[in-house]
Amino acid sequence: MRVTEITSPRINAYKEKRLEEGAANGTVNRELAALKRMLNLGAKQTPPKVDKVPYIPMLKENNVRKGFFEHGDFLALRNAMLEHLKGFVTFGYRVGWRISEISTLTWAQVDLRQGIVRLEVGDTKNDEARTVYLDDELMEVFKKQRERRRKLGTALLYVFLNKDGTDRVKRFDKAWKSACKKAGIGVRLFHDFRRTAVRNMIRAGIPERVAMMISGHKTRAVFDRYNIVSDADLRLAAQRQAEYLESVTGTVTGTVHELNDRKSAVRL
Repeated sequence: MRVTEITSPRINAYKEKRLEEGAANGTVNRELAALKRMLNLGAKQTPPKVDKVPYIPMLKENNVRKGFFEHGDFLALRNAMLEHLKGFVTFGYRVGWRISEISTLTWAQVDLRQGIVRLEVGDTKNDEARTVYLDDELMEVFKKQRERRRKLGTALLYVFLNKDGTDRVKRFDKAWKSACKKAGIGVRLFHDFRRTAVRNMIRAGIPERVAMMISGHKTRAVFDRYNIVSDADLRLAAQRQAEYLESVTGTVTGTVHELNDRKSAVRL
């Protein structure tokens, strides 16, 4: 098909055909995005290879995953995890970094004296530097990793090493699934830690901008998508509202009684 034959009606017909074949909305959108990218690149050439880019409307998607860990679920998972992976999952759960950012973390990015871990520009998906201060638990995690490296006598610069210490931790799908099953928490993803860390930081009262800097969310839209509200959050909100209204009612009632007492005293 020639570029000039790619029109909005043809694109709509293509979408209908792909949906009839059983393709998901997200799959069709990825295909349309690739087409749109090619056409835009062609239009930017000198001279232009594409005279005009047609309007390409996307399908509505509702496939945002809402999985996250309650703290008890995480503890059960960590207890069931292989020993060399426990520090890895703890760090992921606490800071919400991507699995690739943790697995490629080197000691050059760690300063235990100051208690910080850094990701430089180019090491992150959004090309922004990031610094995380380690609390006591995470400091212990990194000290154990350093001690393990010393005992292994390895020259590897990676923080989190695989089971035999010959390389960094890479994929551990089988160990993850096995730990989830043993912990009895159902099907979970490592990426659920990312959503969990965001929610936990907000629950802890950490300002949203600071939480975004720690987790590495560049846009507010994506951050809001990860800041998931659970049924427990809604129950807690109702409880706090009731407590607030009760306290306000008590204050108002007390003030009314005080005013009535003053009026009585004046009459006397």
